[in-house]
Amino acid sequence: MKENAMIDQKTAPYAILLLRVTTGALFVVHGLTKLLVFTPAGTAGYFGSLGLPGWLGPLTMAIEIIGGVALIAGFATRIVSAGFVVLLLGAAFSAHWAKGFGWTAEGGGWEYPVMWAMVQASIALLGDGAYAVYPSALKKAA
Repeated sequence: MKENAMIDQKTAPYAILLLRVTTGALFVVHGLTKLLVFTPAGTAGYFGSLGLPGWLGPLTMAIEIIGGVALIAGFATRIVSAGFVVLLLGAAFSAHWAKGFGWTAEGGGWEYPVMWAMVQASIALLGDGAYAVYPSALKKAA
C-alpha cells in the first residue's frame, strides 16, 4: 500500500486549519472566561481548592489565551499543541479523574479533557496546516 494513500493531500491542510482554529478559539474562550468571569483571584482560589498551587490557575488562564491565539494564527502549532497535551492531561488527572469517566458526572469526568488532549496530540503530529503565519520548525526528512 502506498504511503498516505488514504489521505487527500489537497484537503488535509485545510482540515488541520479547521482543527487548529476551532480548538484555538475554544482555548481562548476558556481562558477569557477564567479572566473575565471567574477573575484571576477566583481562578487561583479554585485551583487551590483542588489541592494545586493557586498560581497555576492564572498561569493556565494565560496559557489558554496565548496558546489559543497561537493556534488560530498557526504560530509554532506543533509546539503549542504538544504543550496543550500536557495541560489537558494535567487537568484530566488533577481535577477530573476522581469524578469518573463521563463528562456529565458532577464536576465533569476525565473523558472530555483526555479527548481534547488527543485532538491536540493529533494536531501536533499533523503539523501546521494551511495559512500558518509561523510554521513549526519540524521538517520532513528528505
